[in-house]
Amino acid sequence: MTVDHDRDCPGLLPEPATAELQLACVLHALADPIRLRIVSELAGTGGSELNCLAFELPVTKSTMTHHFRVLREAGLIRQHRRGTSKMNSLRESDLSARFPGLLDAVLAAAPAAR
Repeated sequence: MTVDHDRDCPGLLPEPATAELQLACVLHALADPIRLRIVSELAGTGGSELNCLAFELPVTKSTMTHHFRVLREAGLIRQHRRGTSKMNSLRESDLSARFPGLLDAVLAAAPAAR
């Protein structure tokens, strides 16, 4: 997995480079209602970061960790450590560059996730 981020932030977790984002992986990650909800909430922040605990999800902590990992490995979110927390942000510009209009279309088609 290639890391495509600013080396000035050593707490960033591994993620695929923008050019390595694969449509099948992105769509697989978005197919789960919990992950779609996470992406939708991040899309509504206007580019802000959210701590994993900011999400009120009906799953256990270990399952939540799994969902965030799937999203990060698919290239949908960027995670970095801040102290003992993992901060999450949507890789909106990377996704738009690789798959123009995809994220907007998926979020518009899933209003219940918002």
